[in-house]
Order: sequence, then C-alpha cells, then structure tokens
Amino acid sequence: MEQRVKRALVSVYRKEGIVKFCRGLAALDIEILSSGGTAHLLDTNGIRVTRVSDYTGFPEMLGGRVKTLHPKIHGGILAIRDNAEHMGHLDEHGILAIDLVVVNLYPFGDTITDPGTTLSGAVEMIDIGGPSMVRGAAKNYRHVGVVVAPDDYTAVLDELKAQGGLSDATRLRLSAAAFDHTARYDTAIAGYLAEKAGTQTGVCYPDVFSLELTKVQDMRYGENPHQTAAFYRDPGSDLPTVANAGQLQGKELSFNNILDLDAALAVAAAFDSTACAVIKHGNPCGAALGTDVAAAFRDALACDPVSAFGGVIAFNRPVDEEVATAIKGAFYEAVIAPGFSDGALKALKKKKNLRLLATGELSGYRRDGHDLRRVAGGLLVQEWDTQGEVVRECQVAGSRQPTEEEWQALEFGWVVGQFVKSNAIVYARPGRTVGIGAGQMSRVDSARFGALKALSSLEGAVMASDAFFPFRDGIDAAHEAGITAVIQPGGSIRDEEVVKAADEHGMAMVLTGRRHFRH
Repeated sequence: MEQRVKRALVSVYRKEGIVKFCRGLAALDIEILSSGGTAHLLDTNGIRVTRVSDYTGFPEMLGGRVKTLHPKIHGGILAIRDNAEHMGHLDEHGILAIDLVVVNLYPFGDTITDPGTTLSGAVEMIDIGGPSMVRGAAKNYRHVGVVVAPDDYTAVLDELKAQGGLSDATRLRLSAAAFDHTARYDTAIAGYLAEKAGTQTGVCYPDVFSLELTKVQDMRYGENPHQTAAFYRDPGSDLPTVANAGQLQGKELSFNNILDLDAALAVAAAFDSTACAVIKHGNPCGAALGTDVAAAFRDALACDPVSAFGGVIAFNRPVDEEVATAIKGAFYEAVIAPGFSDGALKALKKKKNLRLLATGELSGYRRDGHDLRRVAGGLLVQEWDTQGEVVRECQVAGSRQPTEEEWQALEFGWVVGQFVKSNAIVYARPGRTVGIGAGQMSRVDSARFGALKALSSLEGAVMASDAFFPFRDGIDAAHEAGITAVIQPGGSIRDEEVVKAADEHGMAMVLTGRRHFRH
C-alpha cells in the first residue's frame, strides 16, 4: 500500500543534501515544517517553509532545548490514520497529520572524540526532540516515513516523484534504519556517561556494557567458507589501524587477512626503530629491526621463510621500491605500512591480488577501548596487554649479568614475545628473531619447537618466555640449543630451581615480574 505524503517535518543537524531534497519536496507540493537552523537554511534558499513555532503557537525556548516537543508535532506523527478515534483527536485539536519526518541528530559521537570536550559540553549535545520524533515516526511506519540518513534522500525523492508516496516496504526499511540510528546514538551516550561515572567512582567496568560499531563491509565468508561474516569499525577511533587504513590495491580483505594484519601491525608499531613483522595465522614468523625497511624485511623473513609464504607483512615505515622488489619475489596475502612510495606501488602493481594498506604515520598507534573476547552466552572484557616494564630495570637473578649484546637481544625478544600465542618462546639476537615456538601446550615443547624452527645456529642467542618456567627442563633445552641468556616473568614455585639451572649452564637470567599470555 502506498502512503501519500502531503506534509513533511524537516529538522537536521547534518545539512548536506537537504536543500536539494527539500526543493524536490516543494516541487511535489509537499508542505514543509521546520525549525531552527534548518528552517533558516531552507528559507534563505527560497524554499517555502512553515516554522514549527508558528504552527504550534509556541516559541522555541530554553536555549533551543525545547523546539518540537509539542502535541501538535507528536500527535501529527503518531496518529494511526485508519483509527477513527485518533483522527478525531487531530480534528478536535487542529493537529495536522505529518507523513514524512526527516531528522538527524546532534553529533554526540563526534563531540566526545574531541579531547577538549567537557562533560557539560557533551551533555548539551544530547539531542532530545530529534530522537523523540524519529522514534515516533519509526513506530508509526505504517503511515509515516522517516529519513535519518542523507544517503536515502535520492531514493526517497525518486519514489515520491514516481508514486506520490512511499511503499510499505520502503517505510519498513526506513523504520529499521531509524531505530538503528537512535540505538547507536543512545549507546554512545550511555557508554560515555558510564565511563565518566566510572572515572569518578573508580569502577572500571559498567554493569551494562554497550557497543556502537559501524559496518565497514559484508565479507565473502568468515574463517572458513561455510561461515558468514562482516567487519565493523569503531566510529569514535581515528587511530592508524587496520580498520582505518586505506586499501591501495588488491582483492577484498578476508576475515583472516584482517586478523593477521592487526597482529602484524601491532608488532611493527611496538618499535621506535625501523621494523618489519611477518605474520601467519596470528603468530609472528619473524620480526626484525633494520637500518632501512629492506634490511628489516630481509632479517624478519630469514627467521622462517617457509612459514612466511602466504602470510602478511607489516612495516612501521613507508615501503620503498627496494623492499617492494623483494616482496614481489614470493607470495604474500597483504602488506600494511604507513605508506608506499610511487616506485613501490609501481613495482607491486603487477601483483594485482596483493592487498596493500596504508595507515598513515604510526607514531600515534595504540589499541584503544578494550580487548573483547566472545564466548558462548557472554563476553569477556579486559584492558589491552601493554608492555610497561623496562627490561634493563628488571631483576637479574643468578650469578651472571647479561652482556650488552645480550641485553639488546633480550629487549627485542621480550617485545616480540608479547605477540606470540602462549606458550610462547622467542629466540632472538639484537634486533631480530631467529626462532619462534608458539602455541604449544607445554613450555618445554615450545622451547624445543622454537629451536627446531631456527634455520641458523642459536649459539650465543637469547630466549624470551611469555610466562614462567614451571620446571628447569625449558632452561636445559635452551642450553642444549646454545642459548646464553633468558628473560621470563618468574613467579614459579620452582624459580629457585630454574635460576640454579641457568647458573649451572652459565646463562644470565632476567625476571620481569610480568607475564604476557596471549590466548
């Protein structure tokens, strides 16, 4: 059933496209009610408009807080047209039926992303009349159309031109979009106020945890082809992340691509010096520092070039032509970096399926918000694991101090180990990994596996472990591989036994006091 549109109420904060849209409404002889800045804009553009205050006989007041909160507005929106009692009330009180509501809300989300915004300033950007009109029109969708997105203006106007009204299907679709709009709006407000209340009361996590995310894309499938999937972005974040990166070339990102790119970028961004990380299935195949990106890539790849095949690569510096030429020599799924030189783009252009993502400058990189893990029937919420410990300030256990070369290797290995799935063992030399043991159920197996994966001798290298050694066997395995220094959190009931094993083997032992599990 078509619902004729004779009268529209238009009140928008986002003004793009509204003049053209209302000019189209006016050409169809649709009466326009409006208020505030929207009414002024339409009037100055020669579009006939009836101001809400003139229609209701009541002025705007309280500094604009009260404009449309009036029975002549909400009665006209909410009246059921085929209900005789409702229509009788409209006639009795001189209320005109409103057939189309075009409203979008104060930009609360944009306001709170400004670090200078105060609590009182944010509260003033909480829209009241707008959501009331949107929800009223969405509830009464059988008779009223509601438009909250400028992207819908063209389609709505085309349908009005063609049919004089909006179809049931269109009004239902617009209703769903309207409730989604107000739900996300209220979620942003609730989250912000809960955070402020928590800051004042010391409560880190609210009783009700809400999320507001915007869909970036529907994906071809999830981890496996039989799983549906979509990718969502935090609209409040403008950080240099995978979610905000610009894709310069290549196929559409897959579910697994996004997970690996996020992991790779986190490793590369953890270093101030030029760094490269190669990731496969969420784990580093190798990571390295270098005098330039080509050198960093060469050393990162050397750790495990077989596993790196089909992986993703991250840099914390722009990609140049030299490293691009090296990259195109093998198959990789994606490369993410602050940027790509013209020469690099030209070199990689022939690999048209290779996905290239540019994040912009990474100096402001961080993981904001919380780390969320979905489980059946619930959600785990925690802080992101950030590395606050300074390795050279940590406790040296046992009888030997690390050499300068060992300190440099321990520092590097300890950072990379944070991003390896537990149980995690990283064998390292200064500025590069030489063997990685990940995800084993016992720590000694990770130590043995990491040594097995090493392509070069581990003699004189160091070992980093994300958690304590429950037994001395991991230390014994490291000694057999040629390891001369170890960094680990400590905290085992057998720490004394483990440190003694290191002393027996002439190994330096550093205890950080903090573990970095990654499940």
